[in-house]
Amino acid sequence: MEAFINSTVMVTLAEIGDKTQLLSLVLATKFRNKIGIVLGILAATLLNHAVSAWMGTWLSQYMESNISHWILAGSFIVLGLWLLIPDKDEDVSSKYDKYGAFAVSCVLFFIAEIGDKTQIATILLGAQYSSVFWVTMGTTLGMLLANVPVVYLGQHLMKIIPLNTVRILAAVAFIIAGVFHLMKYNLV
Repeated sequence: MEAFINSTVMVTLAEIGDKTQLLSLVLATKFRNKIGIVLGILAATLLNHAVSAWMGTWLSQYMESNISHWILAGSFIVLGLWLLIPDKDEDVSSKYDKYGAFAVSCVLFFIAEIGDKTQIATILLGAQYSSVFWVTMGTTLGMLLANVPVVYLGQHLMKIIPLNTVRILAAVAFIIAGVFHLMKYNLV
């Protein structure tokens, strides 16, 4: 259950202000079918994060040495620092809008998640907890918690949330996770 809760919290925080959250906002302005957008986000995230969690779990089998624990902890810390750099809004082409909210959301979200902070966080969480199922469920819930309100509340919500504060909070959470990993294995 720890893997689920921590994965949910970490990805929810990491996703706020992320490019995929901005993508949610763009999709919400393009399509009236909000349920289609949410289901597209869900499908893309489940697939992307399941593969990512599996990759992290696979990598964890090679993590028996102190060096690998330093690498994992350092990766959490670097990801925390990366979260301090705001994402830029990317232009989304309208040429695929004819395929509908679900298909467009699913494809764009899957592509946007490749190499994204939350995908890397999912790999790291998979490596830390060695649980594909709980990490995937937690990170997927985290993505939904961060993106569904944007789909339904859009611009109004983005004006209320102090993104810099949340970005700093997310960065601190990942840095603390890295430090705790070092402490767990008596590396500091």
